[in-house]
Amino acid sequence: QLQLAESGGNMVQPGGSLKLSCAVSGAAGGTLDHYAIAWFRQAPGKEREGVSCISARGGLTDIADSVKGRFTTSKDNDKNTVYLRMNRLKSEDTAIYYCAAAQIFDEYYCSTYSNYDFWGQGTQVTVSS
Repeated sequence: QLQLAESGGNMVQPGGSLKLSCAVSGAAGGTLDHYAIAWFRQAPGKEREGVSCISARGGLTDIADSVKGRFTTSKDNDKNTVYLRMNRLKSEDTAIYYCAAAQIFDEYYCSTYSNYDFWGQGTQVTVSS
């Protein structure tokens, strides 16, 4: 059973940076080569929003327009960990951030609109002065 654990959430001032980590365990073959990994966020009173994803193979990424140019995602295959680097943070980035995994037929593709079956517990990011 795939398990995901987020870490790195914190309180930061506007304009600051954070790097979230998503450690994945229990993957088939001990590798993330069969799973697209995405980041989502949910702010109080708002719907869940897809933030980014990275493909199982090839390192293709997709970033939401709302954070494009400020957020990036990357993967360390040796550590089975996916990262979300967040720069120039704004108050509207305040949310609980979740990582999720999906087995997508095309392993060189990802989308936050795919069906993600495995989820972490989330990590809180608060941007406030």
